[in-house]
Amino acid sequence: MSRGPGVQLAEIERARLGEILPDLFGYHLVQVGRLGDIDLLNQSRILHRSIVEIDGIMARAPYPFVQGAASALPVESDSVDAVVLPHVLEFDPEPHGALREAFRVLVPEGHLLILAFNPRSLMGIWRLIRGRHGDAPWNGQFFGVTRIKDWLALLGFDVLQVSPCFIRSPFRDERWLRTLDAIARLGNLTAPVLSSAYLMVAKKRVLKMTPLKTRWQPKRRLVGVGLAEPSARVVNGD
Repeated sequence: MSRGPGVQLAEIERARLGEILPDLFGYHLVQVGRLGDIDLLNQSRILHRSIVEIDGIMARAPYPFVQGAASALPVESDSVDAVVLPHVLEFDPEPHGALREAFRVLVPEGHLLILAFNPRSLMGIWRLIRGRHGDAPWNGQFFGVTRIKDWLALLGFDVLQVSPCFIRSPFRDERWLRTLDAIARLGNLTAPVLSSAYLMVAKKRVLKMTPLKTRWQPKRRLVGVGLAEPSARVVNGD
């Protein structure tokens, strides 16, 4: 029995994260939201991993979790070394707020990993044709790479890389799947355009403080020019 596109997508996205996470170091890693029961963080070397559950599903999770919202994370500011947003922006009513919260909780030079759907792919075109009806992912709002890059730049992130994740048809038609598999083998030239999803990695920018040179001024004299200054000598008698 063939696996559906959704299962294939999740597996490929986990593999893409597995290529990035081993190179990120620190003390705390937070994943906001979940992709079913899939463990997206198992390749990380960061020992303390946790999940912020944003869908109200208090099911069993592979890591400690708390309930919250993507735009209001129950996490201290400047305390997390890496944040993973797996298809959060498409379904959050405040996608820019979710990015702003990620920036707040990350330490300087902390990393943000975003999984998102590509609106210009076959999957995005099919969603546009059918409209935002039904279940996920069709009821979400897809954001292109350029828009998310602009948001991140305004917040103070530097985008390090964008990797295509899924060059597949949104249908189960085997003919479509075989055709797109052949296109995928052509190389990375077509991948960013046709990929149904992508992984974006960004780093929280460190604000460089420019030291201001002190303008030294001569010490103000207590006695006017031309007047005799007080003497430290003590005169005996009157």
